[in-house]
Amino acid sequence: MRDRSALEDAERIDLHTHTSWSDGTCTVAELLARAAEAGLGTIAVTDHDTVGCWGEIPAASAASGVSVVPGIEVSAEHQGLSVHVLALLVDPSPDTELAHEMARARRSRVERAQRMVELIGRDHPIAWKDVRAQAADGDTVIGRPHIADALVAHGVLPDRSAAFREILHPSGPYYVPYYAPSPATAVRAIREAGGVAIAAHPASGTRDAEVPASVLEDMIGAGLAGIEVDHREHDEPERRRLGEFARSQGLLVTGGSDYHGAGKPNRLGENLTQPDVLAAIIRRATSSTEVIRPWTWST
Repeated sequence: MRDRSALEDAERIDLHTHTSWSDGTCTVAELLARAAEAGLGTIAVTDHDTVGCWGEIPAASAASGVSVVPGIEVSAEHQGLSVHVLALLVDPSPDTELAHEMARARRSRVERAQRMVELIGRDHPIAWKDVRAQAADGDTVIGRPHIADALVAHGVLPDRSAAFREILHPSGPYYVPYYAPSPATAVRAIREAGGVAIAAHPASGTRDAEVPASVLEDMIGAGLAGIEVDHREHDEPERRRLGEFARSQGLLVTGGSDYHGAGKPNRLGENLTQPDVLAAIIRRATSSTEVIRPWTWST
């Protein structure tokens, strides 16, 4: 474990990672250990539509020496287009509007996954029990990545990326929509929960399509604080354009790996956020949730 002074000097910050509580393959402890190995001083843990992992973060932070920004990747939807929003330092209370929206999205996500498996199973050797076997436990948020892993396990496709390109793509015959709030509604709910809202990989065309500028403008009107510009699914022209847009709107510019463990080729720390941006995020948060530091936790 690194000491406090070493952490303060590290200045390497990755604000987008996932654990097995959603669609990552690492436990919280494994994720933090790998973050330390990658030389990161701080990461945000942002599982999809759940704060389930948050209780495990303090001990893992203390063991690894890595600070953690508690967060969520909130699912939103605009006219059939999937839009994701990072919610950093929100109130995790189940009584917030954000919590209610996420609970509704989780229920709908499971129903959607079951229907997709039913459709895929007509053409490929996959059943719901195979998808459930890919989830870490009963609290895991089931989604398309778990279907992808089941397809890989049965040898239908070589990896998750191929599954999303071919069988699970939104334009494919097996795709089923699910409930998610509008992007502006998601941002407002994040703000009402005292958190900071960052548009996640808005120019990623590998999943659905690029988020239109009009949608980003609606999100800004609802309280969007920043844009995840530096992401592996943004090429250099997209990064320049998004960066210019962010600066013109007075938005923060963040970067993150979107690390999922073995589920994707993404590498921890491959895209980073500047320390002054994290400081601005901390200042803007109004909830009681704080960055978890290794030296502040004790048994």
